[in-house]
Amino acid sequence: MKVMIRRDSNGVLSAYVPKKDLEEPVVEHDNPELWGGNVKLANGWILALPEMPEGTRLPITVEAKKIGE
Repeated sequence: MKVMIRRDSNGVLSAYVPKKDLEEPVVEHDNPELWGGNVKLANGWILALPEMPEGTRLPITVEAKKIGE
């Protein structure tokens, strides 16, 4: 699924899923650099994010896989 990852002015990461019209804060992530691991959203969804180069600029839309709730 397409997911837009962005950081707000307070530094909080969030994920927006256009098909679901859903935006939730990221509450946990496996890797400090975010990419290539799993992230947990405030609603309980767990998404696997693709590998991306270090320093990838946000906001960015990526193909993520929902692996749990």
